Amino acid sequence: MSRYSVFSLVRNAFSYHQNWQRAWRSPDPKREYDVVIVGGGGHGLATAYYLATECGITNVAVIEKGWLGGGNTGRNTTIVRSNYLWDESAALYGHAMQLWQGLSQALNYNVMYSPRGLLHLAHSVHDMQEIQRRGNAIYLNGIDSEFLSPEQVREMVPFMSMEGRYPVLGALLQKRGGTARHDAVAWGYARAADAAGVDIIQNCEVTGFDIQDGTVTGVQTSRGRIGAKTVGVVTAGHSSVMAEMAGFRMPLESFPLQALVSEPVKPVVDCVIMSNGVHAYISQSDKGELVIGASSDAYNSYTQRGSYDIIEDTLQAICEMYPLFTRMRMLRQWGGIVDVTVDRSPIISKTPVRNLYFNCGWGTGGFKCTPGSGHVFAHSLANGDMHAIAAPFSMDRFNSGALVDEGAASAVAH
Repeated sequence: MSRYSVFSLVRNAFSYHQNWQRAWRSPDPKREYDVVIVGGGGHGLATAYYLATECGITNVAVIEKGWLGGGNTGRNTTIVRSNYLWDESAALYGHAMQLWQGLSQALNYNVMYSPRGLLHLAHSVHDMQEIQRRGNAIYLNGIDSEFLSPEQVREMVPFMSMEGRYPVLGALLQKRGGTARHDAVAWGYARAADAAGVDIIQNCEVTGFDIQDGTVTGVQTSRGRIGAKTVGVVTAGHSSVMAEMAGFRMPLESFPLQALVSEPVKPVVDCVIMSNGVHAYISQSDKGELVIGASSDAYNSYTQRGSYDIIEDTLQAICEMYPLFTRMRMLRQWGGIVDVTVDRSPIISKTPVRNLYFNCGWGTGGFKCTPGSGHVFAHSLANGDMHAIAAPFSMDRFNSGALVDEGAASAVAH
């Protein structure tokens, strides 16, 4: 938009950039809303945006206990992909991928979606069997993927050690996969939702739910009671805590998940490279930093930090596979709280409390489905019934046994 043109940059430089128009308002909460979204991360903001722009519901509030995108949205490795095995997952993540491709235009905000390609390595016969099975399955669901030989992998990544401790026998490539800028996604959805009439209320912690005759009627917050006809909870690693406030339990466990970045260097990694066998993945940011991710810690915790052994194991694998990086210095490390289900698939569901819905259980895969999750959740809240793509991810599946088990099928742990 013109407000961010080079002329605006020059003009605002004379006032030390103190007079920029706010990207979104900071209103006081109303007494009641048609829909209250608890959680101001990417999924919550996307839900509010689609409620206002596609479902015609603009009397919406997004309540965030801290600042927008300060949770897992700002604590991930920004990877975008849709190459999950099962039909239900393919529908959900494939829907998200379609939205990613036009998201900057839809929001009129550059979310820096970069389809640079995502490469899944196979280090063993089992890995090869897994990527062949998954590649064929997702092809039947219309999701692009290509099998690469070791020679083709070497051509793409000439600096990789192919015959070392983790020999590369092949790979699965999704060319539409890649990265997006996590902060820009939150800011873009926030600005667009605000422009559509949504109230975004930061520094407002939910402390309880008002429930009458089994129906939610509002939320108690650090800024007083806020009434609501419908409440959607999108609080990631704290979802089990929110469920307990509402009087029921969610089948979730919360773990720390770590990532780290290196000092910036010139462009060298032009795709995302993932390894399920050692669970170390790497990409390069636009600033030149190597972005390195790992598996979640082995213990339950609500802390946004992790253990040193995960960092050590991850960097050992990175140095083994990419000797070029052995002398790189790491700049910073961070952790998020991931909410994990037994089948490693999300929960997008009604709950035992009427008009109270939960969107959670994304584990390490939440960011990549941000637009798809928000879109189907918004239509579910608006219609009072779950969207067809969201329906298989009901919490009732843990009673019926109709699991969407991506635990060993999605090429990462979850």
